[in-house]
Amino acid sequence: MNTESLVLRVTGRPVGRYVTRPALPARLSPRPYLHPVTTLAGTAVTELSPADHAHHLGVGVAVPDVEGHNFWGGRTYVRDQGPTELDNHGAQRHAAFQLRDPDGFVEELRWVAAGAELLRERRTVAAVELTDSAWALDFTFSLTNVTSRALSLGSPATNGRPGAAYGGFFWRARKEADAPGVFTADAEGEEAVHGRPTDWLALAGADWTLVFAGATGATRRDPWFVRTAQYPGVGSSLAHEHRLTVEAGDTLVRRVVTVVADGVLDRDGAAALVRKAVSP
Repeated sequence: MNTESLVLRVTGRPVGRYVTRPALPARLSPRPYLHPVTTLAGTAVTELSPADHAHHLGVGVAVPDVEGHNFWGGRTYVRDQGPTELDNHGAQRHAAFQLRDPDGFVEELRWVAAGAELLRERRTVAAVELTDSAWALDFTFSLTNVTSRALSLGSPATNGRPGAAYGGFFWRARKEADAPGVFTADAEGEEAVHGRPTDWLALAGADWTLVFAGATGATRRDPWFVRTAQYPGVGSSLAHEHRLTVEAGDTLVRRVVTVVADGVLDRDGAAALVRKAVSP
């Protein structure tokens, strides 16, 4: 049961539903999300609470460790212990829309854990037409530390699990019979692209392609977290090798633009759509 949602449209066609107040158990770290997201032809390219990871919620922002609080959902990776069930889950609470149009919105959220607000987020999302078979989801999030002390953001990788530096923007993609292909401008395959920064990264399914691009310098410096064999998902890594500190009153900003295309794109096609989507 959802208490509020809105539909994103591109030239009048629905391409995504944004759920602002999902009714979810605390262990899933409740938070607003986009699902379903579709191509212009109507193919779904997200999943919600799949059997393999119930805490994967379409498209959104999730961080597994904010001062020890879990804003990702599920178990927490504890050094020298492994994934552990803890009562440490936070929630992202929709506060208000500053702007709400058919093709986008500006939203304020509060990141709350243990009865206290840690971060305040300003989220700006826009759906932009690119061609008759592709559109772009322009997603910016700004996290402001509203406490009186520095906040440390971490990941399972910074807590002792190599290769698991997830946390930040995350897109749980559609799972199909065959694992999707993944490539960048100069590399191909999960092992070759995971954990590396690159201007753009493409995930290609049976009849759809997602092309993720960092649209600011800071975003492009974040390595990509990529899964294809175990499940299809792509996200950014705010805390890859080291924890990320946000000082009291400071704001962290990231912007990811994702091309959502019908069909399977090649490198040239992916690069051309990224240039169009991220052009100033």
